Amino acid sequence: MDLTRRTALFSAAFTLPLALPARAQPAAAPGNAGGTPLTPDFAALEAQQARLNAQPGPRVVPGRSIPVPETTSPAMRAAIAAPYRAPAWNANPANAEAWRALVARLAAPGAAAQPALRARLGVSMENAVLGGVKAFILTPREVPAANRDRLLVHVHGGGYVYNPGEAGTQEATLMAAFSGFKVVSFDYRMPPDHPYPAAMDDAMAVWKAALQMQRPRNMAIFGTSTGGGMTLAMILRARAEGLPLPAAIAPGTPWSDLTETGDTYRTNEWLDNILVSYKGYLSHAAALYAGGTDLKDPQLSPIYGDFTGFPPAILTSGTRDLFLSNTVRTHRKLRQAGVEAVLQVFEGQSHAQYMFDPDAPETKEAFTEIAAFLDRHLGK
Repeated sequence: MDLTRRTALFSAAFTLPLALPARAQPAAAPGNAGGTPLTPDFAALEAQQARLNAQPGPRVVPGRSIPVPETTSPAMRAAIAAPYRAPAWNANPANAEAWRALVARLAAPGAAAQPALRARLGVSMENAVLGGVKAFILTPREVPAANRDRLLVHVHGGGYVYNPGEAGTQEATLMAAFSGFKVVSFDYRMPPDHPYPAAMDDAMAVWKAALQMQRPRNMAIFGTSTGGGMTLAMILRARAEGLPLPAAIAPGTPWSDLTETGDTYRTNEWLDNILVSYKGYLSHAAALYAGGTDLKDPQLSPIYGDFTGFPPAILTSGTRDLFLSNTVRTHRKLRQAGVEAVLQVFEGQSHAQYMFDPDAPETKEAFTEIAAFLDRHLGK
């Protein structure tokens, strides 16, 4: 299977099922392969930019064509070069029925890809119900002795609307395969039928059930995008409810702020080929999930909460990720609260591309790093 087709297959199984040709992409001028300005007259451009940026204020930059970095693997370059795909990134269904139809249509190929992925990676899956919530238990073919009394709880991504059911298990499968941990992934309720706090209620029900399965010092919570944001919110809520906390967390490129706040919402807009722009589906999904709750409520946007006493954390993002600032701000806030926190940022990657292609070396590297961090902090 060629790289482009394989990348499309696995990206369809993740947080934002994707699919439409590129739009609003400037055509490169001759000789622009290296990312040079779209005008061939650099002297004129230099004078123009100096004039436009002569005073303090917003930075004005020229239109540019950004090349696919040669510093990434061939598999990752295929993902980075892929066009925008809709209706995932810019969806705005007119009503609840249209949302349900879109979510179901986008989830179908992702769910269909999972059995083959598990077979390739030697991971088995068992259906379960934890705390009244539908869940999946993913177990690697070989569980090292050190991991036999350890358990990871996975929170899937998808902007609070995408990836119901088995479509949301790809990250859990990758973690089980590359880490040797048993993983529980759960199918939390989502809008349009179930806005906040349904997803968080389900998450806490699963966490309480997990506490009956394993000691908290032997467990971690992880997830990407929405899953990363919910991981942080789960710690805030568990602490508020007096529940034991996990030994570590791994919030990948967390949607830690549902408002359009942070530098890379601007600098990476139209560069990130997954999320593309906050003004696409993200803004609509945030409003749909919140259901009238203030978007700055720490249970929706945990960056506004108190991170004191959080477990050690490892965060992951990419240089083109629209949520890079969300990730960086979360990392800095954890450090300011005295929490051990590690930040890994991958070259050239848009949102969550470290988990699209299981054959990309960057995928194995990302999950191996996370697994090593968790291994250092979980009890045995």
